[in-house]
Amino acid sequence: MARPRGNDKGKGLARRSLLAGGAALGLLGAAGCSRVSSADAKDGGNLLDRLKKQGTVRLGIAGEIPFGYIDKDGEFTGEAPEIAKVIFKRLGVGSVQPVPTEFSSLIPGLRSQQFDVVSAGMYIDPVRCEQVIFSDPDYKMLDAFIVAKGNPKNLHSYKDIVRAGARMASGTAYAQIGYAVTAGVKRSEITVLPDQLAGLLAVEQGRVDVFAGTTVTVHNVVKQRGSRKAEATEPFQALDADGKPAIGAGGFAFRPAETKLRDAFNVELHKMKKSGELLRIMRPFGFTETEMTDLTAKELCS
Repeated sequence: MARPRGNDKGKGLARRSLLAGGAALGLLGAAGCSRVSSADAKDGGNLLDRLKKQGTVRLGIAGEIPFGYIDKDGEFTGEAPEIAKVIFKRLGVGSVQPVPTEFSSLIPGLRSQQFDVVSAGMYIDPVRCEQVIFSDPDYKMLDAFIVAKGNPKNLHSYKDIVRAGARMASGTAYAQIGYAVTAGVKRSEITVLPDQLAGLLAVEQGRVDVFAGTTVTVHNVVKQRGSRKAEATEPFQALDADGKPAIGAGGFAFRPAETKLRDAFNVELHKMKKSGELLRIMRPFGFTETEMTDLTAKELCS
């Protein structure tokens, strides 16, 4: 299975990605001065040493369940932050501090040193690899739909949306928008909503026929809300513009100079994968063996 590849119609739309190209570069240029000195670009950077001395790492999150968010009790959690808490403790950094921001501001915020690491389950693709470096992915993901109870329009793929003339919605900057456009859905006819909860409500109220998202986010919100008017479809494989499988695989993002930190993080991540600890941490957030992956960032960036 392959990751979602950029294309002329869908590039930069991944939810766990950033708005790429001119918009992102504009944000980078507008970021101004940083609050701390940048990592030494020589020999892989010195950020890990500095984090050990200060005892705290700042994690950029975007408030998306289940990837990284503040829960109803005010606790900082999500699959990515919980992984980060374990790994950074083992790297000698005992405290993690959340820095919430808009999703489209994650890479600009990282590069302008508003935080040290992006911990938001960000999709890895060549566009973003030109701006940051990634850990190897901790998960891969298929898509799913929220539809009315009984799935009256029989929607199981993006092609089905075209066939049925269904009214589609997806979330702000979700990769699923690009997949749908590639399949023939008109971008102008896709309703963009803030998140999966808004998508569920839109389906329940009959304002749209289908909301497209990742399997875990879609199934989680339907289960958590106990919806009687909507349901989640079975996971399915989206296709890219070349007709190849488009897989979302997400990881942690670091500034390009900080290869020492990224490499040390990867060592611990791979230990967790091998022992099964990674899945144990992620399972409470709806992840299963199906979402585990041996893909590498190098593969996803190429």
